[in-house]
Amino acid sequence: MRDGRFRAAPGLSVGEEPVRLVARTLRGIEDVVADEIGGRVERVGHREVWFRDYPNPLSLRTADDVFVVATVAKGIGRTRADLTAFAAAVDRIDLTRTLHDRILCGGKENSAGVDVSASALGKRNYSRFDVEDAVGTRLAQRLRLPYWSRRTGAPPANCLSWRVTVAGGEATIAVRIAERPLHRREYRTTSVPGSLHPPLAAAMLRLAGLRPGDVLFDPCCGAGTIPIEATSLPGVVAIGADIDPRAVAVARSNDPAGRVHWAVADAGRSPVRGADVIVSNPPWDRQVATRGTPRFSAPRTVLLLPEHIDLGGERRQVSLFGQRPVITVLDR
Repeated sequence: MRDGRFRAAPGLSVGEEPVRLVARTLRGIEDVVADEIGGRVERVGHREVWFRDYPNPLSLRTADDVFVVATVAKGIGRTRADLTAFAAAVDRIDLTRTLHDRILCGGKENSAGVDVSASALGKRNYSRFDVEDAVGTRLAQRLRLPYWSRRTGAPPANCLSWRVTVAGGEATIAVRIAERPLHRREYRTTSVPGSLHPPLAAAMLRLAGLRPGDVLFDPCCGAGTIPIEATSLPGVVAIGADIDPRAVAVARSNDPAGRVHWAVADAGRSPVRGADVIVSNPPWDRQVATRGTPRFSAPRTVLLLPEHIDLGGERRQVSLFGQRPVITVLDR
C-alpha cells in the first residue's frame, strides 16, 4: 500500500476517490468486525460496517460478506410507485469505476449474468423481490448481461452479485467482491447439528485475545469450526475434542491438512491440560443434548451460551441478535 490506497495490479490504475466498502455482519458483532477492520472504519450500523481502502477485504474473518459500494440513493419511499427510484439510482452508478474497484479489491471477472439480493427495514408496499427485480433488470440492461431473478430460485454460479439495503429513505446498492459470500468457508464441507457460523467463531476467537504461542482448546468442537478458524491466526496451537466420535470424524474431514489436534473426550474429563484459552459453543439442550460433564477452566474462556449461566470470574457479554444467546467472555 502507498498513501493509504491500494497498490494497483498491472493494467489497473487507482482513481482519485478512495474505494468505499461495506461489510455485512451478524447482528451483535458489528463492533467486533469494526475492530478487525481497524482505523479505516467510517461508521457502524445495523448489521453493517462501512470502511475505506482496506488492503485485502477478502481476508476479513468476522464479516459475513463484503461489497464495493456503488451508490447511495436518498428519498426512497414506501409505495410501489417508488420502485422507479431504484432503477433511477442504477442509472447514476459509474459502472466502469465500480467494477474496476471490485477487481482491485480481489474480485474476478464474472460473466454468467447479474443477480440481486435485497433487504429492507420497516414496512413497505413492495417486497424484496420487487426491489431486486427493479435493480437487477436495469443493471442487466446496462451491463448487457442476463438477469437471474431470485423469485424463481437461486442464481447460477459465476454471476455478478449485487446487494440492495433499504433503511428509512435511503438505499445502498453495492456489488459483492468475492464469487460467493465470505461466510461460506471452503474448509466447511460437512456439518453436524449445532454447527457454528464461521464468522461468529472468528468473532469469539477475536474476543479471546489470542496471541502467538497460545494453546486454544475447544472441548465441544462439533464440526471443528472454532479450532479450524484458530489455525488462521499466527502461532496459535489449536486442539479440538468432542464426546461424540461422529462429530470428531466430521471435524477431521473438515481439516484434511491436519492443522488441528483432535480427540474424542468428555469436556469435564479431557486429557488436555494447560490450555491458555478455551473457546467453545457447548451444548445446552437446544439443538444438541448435553452429555458428559461440561466443565471449562482456563485463564481466558469464551463461550456461546443460550442464557446467563454463572461460571465465576470477571465476565463480559456480547448479545447476539439483540437477545440470547450471548457470547460470554470470562477472565480468571
